[in-house]
Amino acid sequence: MEEYKENIQEQRENVKLYSKPGDDDAPCRIVCSNVGDPDPQESPTRGEFSDPVYKEIALANGHINRMNKDELRSKLAELELDTRGVKDVMKKRLKNYYKKQKLSLVQSVKEGGAMDTYYDYICVVDFEATCEQDNPPEFTHEIIEFPMVLFNTHTLEIEDSFQEYVRPEVNPQLSEFCIKLTGITQKMVDEADTFPDVLRRVVLWLQEKELGTKYKYAILTDGSWDMSKFMNTQCRLSRLRYPQFAKKWINIKKLYGNFYKVPRNQTKLSSMLEKLGLTYEGRPHSGLDDSRNIARVALRMLQDGCQLRVNERMHEGQLWTVPTSAPVEGAPPPHTPHSRN
Repeated sequence: MEEYKENIQEQRENVKLYSKPGDDDAPCRIVCSNVGDPDPQESPTRGEFSDPVYKEIALANGHINRMNKDELRSKLAELELDTRGVKDVMKKRLKNYYKKQKLSLVQSVKEGGAMDTYYDYICVVDFEATCEQDNPPEFTHEIIEFPMVLFNTHTLEIEDSFQEYVRPEVNPQLSEFCIKLTGITQKMVDEADTFPDVLRRVVLWLQEKELGTKYKYAILTDGSWDMSKFMNTQCRLSRLRYPQFAKKWINIKKLYGNFYKVPRNQTKLSSMLEKLGLTYEGRPHSGLDDSRNIARVALRMLQDGCQLRVNERMHEGQLWTVPTSAPVEGAPPPHTPHSRN
């Protein structure tokens, strides 16, 4: 459903993305799609990078910038690092390797390093929802597949997954376009439970993993649409308050674009996989398969030195950006949301 989400988002390109702290249970009124723009970066203080090690890193980076693709691949192989990906990706991987090696010798460095372990687990979500080919603006999208893929940031392995289909109630009959796009049949949703029951089982599954209690975790999505639109609309339709554990998330499109310095049109799932030297595994537009492939991108980004951090949130029913200067925190323990009065 990725391309379908992209098409919907492009129709709302002129809506502003805010960055104000706070939470609210109000339904979403404005959804922003301009998620590929780089976040403004904070300027470091002069003293922060005064250690001579940073001059060594800069010199190493300059040398790497002058290497051609074959030289990069050869050096990565020599260091027993992954040699897949386009030239810019390999440069980033090699730079982060040397940065990690240098900074590991500097005890004064409080953060950084090429392996991000603030979150113990990342939970990838990629909904499938009812849809029509012509994409009428008044059409109500209902979640029909709720997948989750859980990976461990320490072992860099996918540990478990959750998947259930959901029975839509506003438009219970799936369009032929939706069936063909997602592979979800009418029989699958007819035999499924409604969203409140499925969400309760999602919460139980997360609680069994001790997420938010024993382990720090964050939600990760492929864009803003899953939480700011699908989850928000579905909670309103089901008369549920928006779940607290899903109010902040990592938008991997934005993070990927900022980390590898690529434009937004190169942050579709297929493009991200290709740039990283990976191929799609499974059926495109299957929520579970999409989630697994998004997890593969996130794992590769971790290996390349990216720090996975929450960068979007819901506030007052709208989509807001989380500034890079915000304190890093995990998602709260999952609880089943209360019904709306």
